Amino acid sequence: MRFLLDENLSPLLAVLLAEAGHDTIHVRDIELDRSPDEIILDAARRDDRVVVSADADFGHILARTNVNRPSVVFLRRQQGRRASQVAALIIANLDVIADDLLAGAIVVIDDDRIRVRSLPMQLDQ
Repeated sequence: MRFLLDENLSPLLAVLLAEAGHDTIHVRDIELDRSPDEIILDAARRDDRVVVSADADFGHILARTNVNRPSVVFLRRQQGRRASQVAALIIANLDVIADDLLAGAIVVIDDDRIRVRSLPMQLDQ
């Protein structure tokens, strides 16, 4: 899987995912730290990467713009966890969500469940 990690995640997480065999970069690696979320989404779309973030705004942007790419993994309630724990959580669930991410989806990984919404989507009225 090809990942682009948002600035709210540790750069060490990018290293750990890369060590597990995933093509992973952090926004800092491509000088997009402190960039608006729309710019990060555009970069992920151009480079065919899945955005990984703890920021729910990405889902709102994708719903508002009604696009089918890029996919986003939203990590909920992961504050205080070490990068190694977050990497293990992603890797442990990747087989379950990989097809959805490749097809275009927002995947929410919580402490005790995973939710998937296919793209394109729209916010409920």
